[in-house]
Amino acid sequence: MAGVEQIKVEAGETGMRLDRWFKTHFPGLGFGHLQKLLRSGQIRVDGGRAKADTRIEPGQMIRIPPLGVDQKSAGPLTAKTMRHQDDGDVLSQMLIYEDPKVFVFNKPAGLAVQGGSGVVRHVDDMLEAWRNSKGEKPRLVHRLDRDTSGVLVVARTRLAAMKLAEAFRGRDAKKTYWALVRGVPKKREDKISTWLVKEATPDGDRVRVAQHGEKGADHAVSYYRVLEQAAQAFSWLEMEPHTGRTHQLRVHAAYIDCPIIGDPKYFEADQNWDFPGGVQNRLHLHARRIRIPHPDKGVIDVTAPLPPHMRQTWNLMGFDDASGEEES
Repeated sequence: MAGVEQIKVEAGETGMRLDRWFKTHFPGLGFGHLQKLLRSGQIRVDGGRAKADTRIEPGQMIRIPPLGVDQKSAGPLTAKTMRHQDDGDVLSQMLIYEDPKVFVFNKPAGLAVQGGSGVVRHVDDMLEAWRNSKGEKPRLVHRLDRDTSGVLVVARTRLAAMKLAEAFRGRDAKKTYWALVRGVPKKREDKISTWLVKEATPDGDRVRVAQHGEKGADHAVSYYRVLEQAAQAFSWLEMEPHTGRTHQLRVHAAYIDCPIIGDPKYFEADQNWDFPGGVQNRLHLHARRIRIPHPDKGVIDVTAPLPPHMRQTWNLMGFDDASGEEES
């Protein structure tokens, strides 16, 4: 049949429902038309019949008959590409895991989690689009900085929110971040322990290392290890915050004299330092993976693919993110 395509499922689409996949790739395709194509067997997954709620996995091939609508060409979701999409569509593109109690999103860099000064669009407001049949709006249980990309856990029910928030407060959640930093730390892996204090500035909140006992100071502990390095110029760090202070990893990276590339608050370059060609001047910090007790039973363990600007940098540096995953 002329015009039939075979499209390979990408790594960032693990566990996505087939109807959500079509909504992402072919936003002009109506649900009724999709159902008709599925019932007649014209759409298939790895050669077999499928349903709207079929879960897809990376590497599977989806058979696409002539649809009469254009495939989306915007590429990976970014704050820029999502500008003119409605909230439900953006959430569908961000979704990397769901079950009856939990959503997990891969938040793009540049999208705020909650409202604030100068914020016109944020995840908390977007979740209004996904109220359930009982009128319940999904609930945030933790945060990411606006410019940090990656794993964001959202509860679908009030009880799930209570249990997940408790797990975060009790430090039962293990959060793994990837960062690109300037230079190479003196130790290949280490613990960073400081006191931090948050101060309001004309450019927004800024955090600094404080003395023990200083008013408003909180104890902060982070762990890091070097996964790869590019000569002595850059390091790819795996970082784990043991506490959850504002800007903690960003301040701690700067504290060991290895600030995160593209950090507008804590990267202070001297006059001799030039931004490397081909690397975007954007924060290179990504919430890569989270492991947290499920509100019912078992463990949620979800990994988020790198955002486009970090993927570009990893390619330029010759870093293999698959090797980093093997070591984690």
